[in-house]
Amino acid sequence: MNKIEHIGIAVKDLEVSNPLFEALLGVPKYKEETVESEGVKTSFFQSGPNKIELLEASNPDSPIAKFIEKKGEGIHHIAFAVDDIEQEIARLTKEGFTILNPIPKKGADNKLVAFLHPKSTNGVLVELCQDIK
Repeated sequence: MNKIEHIGIAVKDLEVSNPLFEALLGVPKYKEETVESEGVKTSFFQSGPNKIELLEASNPDSPIAKFIEKKGEGIHHIAFAVDDIEQEIARLTKEGFTILNPIPKKGADNKLVAFLHPKSTNGVLVELCQDIK
């Protein structure tokens, strides 16, 4: 794993949260996009080398809607940048981690993504991200 790629924060409403994070970070969002397969709308902010992804549920059955219903708004996941996501999935599987989607899928911000189950990572949802070339 090369670095923390971003921190994902679940929010109820991007229209409310975007201005809050723009004021907090002192920068505007650089991208907003919907990932239909995950039932989520996202906004991305870059502050120096750090990125924040805000996630709003786009349907009531999405993982983000369920997260907010159970835990409320807040930190949802931490994402790590990797060079070879398939190799990293194989390594982590061998180490005993549970991979939620062993076949990487297209995520937001032009990434291939895979998630590790929080039960195998001390309660933290971990995302692996590889740039799509």
